[in-house]
Amino acid sequence: MFDETGSVEPLRFVRLHLFIFSGNMLSMFKTIPTHMDYKGQKLAEQIFQGIILISAVIGFVYGLIIEQFGWTVYIVLAGFAVSCVLTLPPWPMYRQNPLSWQPAIPEPSGESSQKPQESLKKKKHK
Repeated sequence: MFDETGSVEPLRFVRLHLFIFSGNMLSMFKTIPTHMDYKGQKLAEQIFQGIILISAVIGFVYGLIIEQFGWTVYIVLAGFAVSCVLTLPPWPMYRQNPLSWQPAIPEPSGESSQKPQESLKKKKHK
């Protein structure tokens, strides 16, 4: 990327820039699933709350025993991090009950496609 003088080689920089922002690299991100069904959302929320609750209880008891409040905070933050890793990404266990959508109703060709509010005459303000 740098030549002997320490400056950036423009051709390599342009190639790298084109690769990153070309369709090749960005298309990789389009294949990652981003949805979660309703039952998966409920499960994720229950897991999140359970881990936070358990880590808070463990942290409180441990901090009380050793008389260090800092350890309570560390344990709760560790529980928060673990719960985020387990619940924020749309793991396959959260996508097992997909919704079945109804087919779209075809619009009749004889009627206008405007909404009723749009077909009314607009009033001019003075």
